[in-house]
Amino acid sequence: MPRYCALVEYDGSAYYGFQRQREGQPTIQAALESALGEVGHRPISITGAGRTDSGVHALGQVITFNMEWQHGSEVLQRALNANLPADIAILQLNEVSSTFHPRFDARRRTYAYHVYNAPVRSPLRRQRSWHVLRPLDVERMNQAATHLIGVRDFATFGQPPQGESTVRELFAAGWQRPEDELLVFSVTANAFLYRMVRSLVGSLKLVGEGAWTVEDFVAALQARDRSRSGTPAPPYGLYLVSVAYDAREIGD
Repeated sequence: MPRYCALVEYDGSAYYGFQRQREGQPTIQAALESALGEVGHRPISITGAGRTDSGVHALGQVITFNMEWQHGSEVLQRALNANLPADIAILQLNEVSSTFHPRFDARRRTYAYHVYNAPVRSPLRRQRSWHVLRPLDVERMNQAATHLIGVRDFATFGQPPQGESTVRELFAAGWQRPEDELLVFSVTANAFLYRMVRSLVGSLKLVGEGAWTVEDFVAALQARDRSRSGTPAPPYGLYLVSVAYDAREIGD
């Protein structure tokens, strides 16, 4: 049976995360499988590259599914989008090898976190970013973020979704200010712990507002103690940006 890979963008505000939950709780997976069922006229399950939490968004989630389809990938993409809610869209869709797995074959994942750093809240950004009132020192937060690069034990900042290892490799981590009041933290790793990005952002925010020094942040990292993390940032500022594979990067 043909296997398809799709690049998915979604606004996670109205969903209880990516993974299917109990009946009555809307999820991204359930919405995608419902659309596939409408188009394919039978139940079709999907596999995702990552399981984003409730309220988290994606610019480049990757999914796969098996489906008999005789009309080409472009027609299938249009048919699925016609059956999906307005806050979920298939950006790309292609047939792939039957052995391709969106999670196990992934080599790098990139997340971004948006902080709206202004004295007055923005109602239009309330489900897209974390409103932080105190001015944040981007240079100091970037000084702290440099200590994350490389192979590290990140036990302070998250829990393994499976197994026991809390060691991950970070390839890039840093803050940018694309707009006067918008700060974006981008981080790329081979894999992430549960709530790792949100915990990193919450801890770096303490550095930015002066509650922690850079040395405090490094000490928390080296402690490998979950209780040493800052309070995790809220989910609605987090975006799964892209997933990279050996042959190509999907979603960048």
